[in-house]
Amino acid sequence: MSNQGNMMDTAQARLESVSRGSAILVGIFGAVTVVVGVLAMIWPGKTVVVLALLFGIQLVVAGIIRFVEGLARTEESGGTRTMLALLGVLSVIVGVWAMRHLGLTVLTLALVLGIYWIIHGMIEVFVAITDHGAEYRGTHAALGVLSVLAGIVLVAWPGVSLAALAWVTGLWLVVLGIGELALAFRLRRHGAAMGPAAPIQPRPA
Repeated sequence: MSNQGNMMDTAQARLESVSRGSAILVGIFGAVTVVVGVLAMIWPGKTVVVLALLFGIQLVVAGIIRFVEGLARTEESGGTRTMLALLGVLSVIVGVWAMRHLGLTVLTLALVLGIYWIIHGMIEVFVAITDHGAEYRGTHAALGVLSVLAGIVLVAWPGVSLAALAWVTGLWLVVLGIGELALAFRLRRHGAAMGPAAPIQPRPA
């Protein structure tokens, strides 16, 4: 019984630590995303170079966090962790590409971002549907659907203007960031509700 109790205490402490760690990562992702979205909408005299840099930075930060999250969330299934890690790698690649190709046109930037958001959203929805053990599947699915819709708008919008690109992408990033911050709050509250694990009793001699 003592060994079983020790194992339960250890598992509880590990789950609590993972939930709080995930909350921090998701919170950072959400905060950065909101800031970039607001800057994209209000930046005075913005150019396609400014937008490419802003979105590139957001994608790189998001990618690193997604990748780390995929490796750290040991309570999730292997498929979920792999998908999150792959999404992180894709995000970093797209972000670096955007920052290295500052001479691209508005239409090209819109097309690249649109395709990325569609893929991003499809992965989020796929994970939410297939991984029954994932936390807050509804939130992930909703954000995934919105990501797909935002991507379709950019891909299907012929001759999108710089101002329209800034407002559509900026508004979507603000919505995404708020959603991620809400998710971070729920994860943090979930970790706190689990409470500290009971102290491990020494094994009898």
